[in-house]
Amino acid sequence: MQSIDGLQSTDGARSEAGTDPVADTRTTDRPRSVVGRGRRRLAGVSFLIGAVAVTTLFAIGAWQRRWIADDGLIVLRTLRNLFAGNGPVFNAGERVEANTSTAWTYLLWFWAWITDGQLEYVALWVALVCSVAAIPIAMYGSARLYGNRLGGLTGDGWTLLLPFGAIIYIAIPPARDFATSGLENGLCIFWAAVLWCQLVAWARRGPHTRPRGAAATLVLAFTAGLAPLVRPELAVFGGLVLVLVFCAPLGWKMRLGVVVVAGALPVGYQIFRMGYYALLVPNPAVAKDASGAKWSQGFTYLTNLFGPYVLVLPVVMAVVAGVILVVGARLRADAASADDTPTDSLQAVSWRSRLGAMSARLQSSTAVVSVVVVAGLILIVYWIRQGGDFMHGRVLLVPLFVTLLPLMVVPLTIPAHLGAAFGRRPAQKSVVDDEPEPAEVSPAQRRRTRVGLVGAVAMAGLWVTVLIWGIGTHANVLPNAGIDIGRSGIVDERRFYVTNMGNENPVTAEDYLAYPRMSSMVEKIDKYHEDGGVILPSFNYDEWYVAQLPAVMPQGAKRQVTVYFLNLGMTSMNAPLDVRVIDQMGLAYPLAAHTERLEDGRIGHDKILPSEWVVAEAGAYPRKPVLPGYLDEDLVRQAQVALQCPETKDRFASFEAPWSFNRFKSNLKQAFTFNSYRIQREPEYEIARCGLEMPPPVNPE
Repeated sequence: MQSIDGLQSTDGARSEAGTDPVADTRTTDRPRSVVGRGRRRLAGVSFLIGAVAVTTLFAIGAWQRRWIADDGLIVLRTLRNLFAGNGPVFNAGERVEANTSTAWTYLLWFWAWITDGQLEYVALWVALVCSVAAIPIAMYGSARLYGNRLGGLTGDGWTLLLPFGAIIYIAIPPARDFATSGLENGLCIFWAAVLWCQLVAWARRGPHTRPRGAAATLVLAFTAGLAPLVRPELAVFGGLVLVLVFCAPLGWKMRLGVVVVAGALPVGYQIFRMGYYALLVPNPAVAKDASGAKWSQGFTYLTNLFGPYVLVLPVVMAVVAGVILVVGARLRADAASADDTPTDSLQAVSWRSRLGAMSARLQSSTAVVSVVVVAGLILIVYWIRQGGDFMHGRVLLVPLFVTLLPLMVVPLTIPAHLGAAFGRRPAQKSVVDDEPEPAEVSPAQRRRTRVGLVGAVAMAGLWVTVLIWGIGTHANVLPNAGIDIGRSGIVDERRFYVTNMGNENPVTAEDYLAYPRMSSMVEKIDKYHEDGGVILPSFNYDEWYVAQLPAVMPQGAKRQVTVYFLNLGMTSMNAPLDVRVIDQMGLAYPLAAHTERLEDGRIGHDKILPSEWVVAEAGAYPRKPVLPGYLDEDLVRQAQVALQCPETKDRFASFEAPWSFNRFKSNLKQAFTFNSYRIQREPEYEIARCGLEMPPPVNPE
């Protein structure tokens, strides 16, 4: 493990500056102690065995549970439109960004273009590779963090680098479920793992003057700047990292370089998003009111993840392990400082020197670990405030992964000279390292040996506890998983579809034809493909209603089939691109996205637009008996009037009107207002809000 060996010497130079107590490898009795080759080899081999074992187990578990979720199919519709030349849209002719992760969309597009493979399998393999690769990368970052801890408090102990946080993460069943799924979870943890490794390397380099160090810092800034493109809320993590790097010892030219490199791509895309989609965020963020608050539901979501797996146990173990490592780092720093002879201790220190010292401390392992843990906790709190999600565990996986990054592996050091420390006669020579042993052990080293032994026993107990917990809970499932959604609205998404389709590994859109209504939907699309109409789900799983278009269409209007259904992924991937597919909660339908959030609605589905709006907006015939019997003619007429609200017409024009430079400029300005624009879901209330005239009843009594 050459890389771990290299870190030992690198941090030794940094320790002299006194900027990072965690990085100091000196002790009172053995200043600048260098861990022997055999001891370094033991640490490297233990890390390698742990990384291979954990990664292999995770890969096997993820493959066994491989699938593509309905929401995972949504992004593939955008890819189909990109390849068809319709642009990055969900429905041709409607500039709507239906995918939350921009980076995931274009990563899949790239690999689909390179491989020319079936989109579902491209998504499956890219997600799987990203998810599995994230584990050893994250573990390697932690191993580098603790590379200078080899040898323990005395500097000559035997250290094992054992998987810890990695075991916690892979043991959670949702982590294996969403290792594929077609969603961006795999990309998120891969990005976080890479950023973590870069952060650790940056902290250990210290203030640099060489071009190589400057280039590495700029690459770190670029990776951190990708955060909002990977997922918008990850800007918390990326932003904190950029603040840390910017405030660390850098010249102003480098600071300017960090800002430019980090901001060029996300800022450029943000300008494009505002001018093209007329929003500040992806459309799903508006549909789900990402800035809203549902604390009670959020805590329900948290317990829904923690309960089935007794997750509080490994979390407590992780906290205790972190405390042990912090205490050990402080003891090493105290031992090192005992050897330092203060010079100029009586000399006055200027404010510039104080400021410089504070800045230097930012480029340290301590600061890096603090930023990562704080970012993970903020993300957890954000999702609790947001109310979580309807998919069991999904949105808490990435915050949990980020928080566990510093503990992906932990060092367990067995102190050397245990016999001498407890009064026995020490050996004279190390057979393995060929290093002379001290003839006598000082009282200070004896105390450190005993403290180190206590820490080793405690860390071993924590590791064994987490290992047993992982073995015992890795196969646990939610009660009634796949059968009952429950009052909380949270469901084990994979098990739900597996149960309802009788397919253990649903991957393709064709597999989802076994889901209720899907086969009959395809038949209905074929039947009305020429005449057009609005296809609406019925209460019967084998039938759909159709609101037909008028025999004579208004000038400029085209006949088109519109499918209006909640399950947007399976619906859109089983429909031709000339069929418009929209949903009640507004992931791909701005009209629904801009309605107010229902306080008592199911989490993730708390915007439900009545079907009468779609009938009115699509131009379907609004009268019975052509209009399906369960729809209200008066509501359709009211929706027709409500759609004339000037702000709503502007919103439709922003994504439906031909895209031109003037439209781009107009969208840039309107994006700020459209982001917070909301309409009333009941047409009569929307008419009153807009100050329009209420239409007379269609059938007055």
